[in-house]
Amino acid sequence: MNDYEYPLTMTGGHTRQQILAKMHERLSDGRLNHCLRVEETSRVLAKRFNVNVDEAGLTGLLHDYAKEIPVPEYQQVIVREGYGQDLLQYGRGVWHGMVGTWFLQQDLGISDPNVIRAINRHTTGHPDMTDLDMITFVADFIEPDRTLPGEIAARKAAETSLTKATMIELQNTLTYLVDRGALIHPLTFSTFNAFTKRVQD
Repeated sequence: MNDYEYPLTMTGGHTRQQILAKMHERLSDGRLNHCLRVEETSRVLAKRFNVNVDEAGLTGLLHDYAKEIPVPEYQQVIVREGYGQDLLQYGRGVWHGMVGTWFLQQDLGISDPNVIRAINRHTTGHPDMTDLDMITFVADFIEPDRTLPGEIAARKAAETSLTKATMIELQNTLTYLVDRGALIHPLTFSTFNAFTKRVQD
């Protein structure tokens, strides 16, 4: 395991080991190991595209912090904290980004706005994604254990372009959801349209 450390101002005053201990309480071993791979992939992408490596690494580490929180707990938070009734029709696949940051702030005091924003956006995308947002979005999709054709194509694209890698992921996500007859969050549609324009330009 890598022994990175992050600025305490970015981590709510917690060391990486303290964060990992809390993650171990929240996550299965498989999910935690995925987070560690995304952390590493995010750091690599940040170096490649001249983005703050600590912000990218911490965001990658924490992106799935709330992935396995029970559905009833999510539903209570969505209602109590005023996220809007519409959000209840989606599941943890959306919630662990958009609402997961609430748990990060409550459990660990994570408040770095760039980290919070990137985690918030990593499940739905956002038309105005920054480079850090795209790194989190893409790293989650291309970490080394991802071996499907779309994941491989995005990994190749990410050698030169975060925008193109993000577009490949969006296309794969939409295809996956449509094939399963699943609800698609409006932000994902608007992100796809925005990135279609970015790629064309």
